[in-house]
Amino acid sequence: MAERVRRIAGGGASDETRPPDAEALLQQVARGDEGAFERLYDQVSAPVFGLVRRIVRDPAQSEEVTQEVLLELWRTAARFSPERGSAMTWVMTLAHRRAVDRVRSSQSATDREDRAYRRETSRPFDEVAEQVGTRLEHEQVRRCLSSLTDLQRESVELAYYRGLTYREVAELLDTPLGTIKTRLRDGLIRLRDCLGVAR
Repeated sequence: MAERVRRIAGGGASDETRPPDAEALLQQVARGDEGAFERLYDQVSAPVFGLVRRIVRDPAQSEEVTQEVLLELWRTAARFSPERGSAMTWVMTLAHRRAVDRVRSSQSATDREDRAYRRETSRPFDEVAEQVGTRLEHEQVRRCLSSLTDLQRESVELAYYRGLTYREVAELLDTPLGTIKTRLRDGLIRLRDCLGVAR
């Protein structure tokens, strides 16, 4: 697998031998093409594992979650819609959701105990007011994200919601690192201004 990752990261293939892009492979996988799935696996397994590992932390569980994501890709490739974003963004979204689900499930017992403890020891609070406040904050963030250009929004989502490094974002979007940094800087300035965050 390490050799596969080095080969993918190196980008050494010529134009004639460069593998099809992830979008084309997903369309073939949706039709049941096992060979296309193998090539897609080679392209996405390393970035998926990297993202999952950062969220889940535990190496063995990270490997399990990565396999679950790749199995989900095989089963749900037909749901991919190019109009809603790139294939890599879709794949990384699946990986992020699956990793977060694993973390949540492994901590559910602790969370239940914490909630029970807080109910016993803390004063009552207005849950409805808290939920409304949280919802309003989320809506404001969504509104501000929609004010960004598509390129800025995609870069910000990969870096800050999916946890990728600037270099990983640049590799996934096949864009120079300097361009990604500029997109992120400009996007974050626009978000800060939209949200009214003081400098």
